[in-house]
Amino acid sequence: MSGYIIAHVQVTNPTQYEEYKKWSTAAMQATGAEVCVRGGRVEVLEGDWTPERIVILKFPTFDAAKAFYETPEYLKAREAREGAAIMRMVVVEGL
Repeated sequence: MSGYIIAHVQVTNPTQYEEYKKWSTAAMQATGAEVCVRGGRVEVLEGDWTPERIVILKFPTFDAAKAFYETPEYLKAREAREGAAIMRMVVVEGL
């Protein structure tokens, strides 16, 4: 079963967030993450959800997706993101 990271991001400091994107890209490349969604247009079809930015990453397994969060590259990204965004992130098992 594949693993997915799904993130809902509210960017509060766009300039600083660019540094986060640099390091998160490095983490994606280092782990072989398949980027399914990274930003782009969002339209709510139902409910009161108002996402600004959605990211979906695919990994070979749930454990690989979960491990991404603790990689050295992503730790640097998380540090760079401090004060630049409000992050909501989950790891899910998928097909």
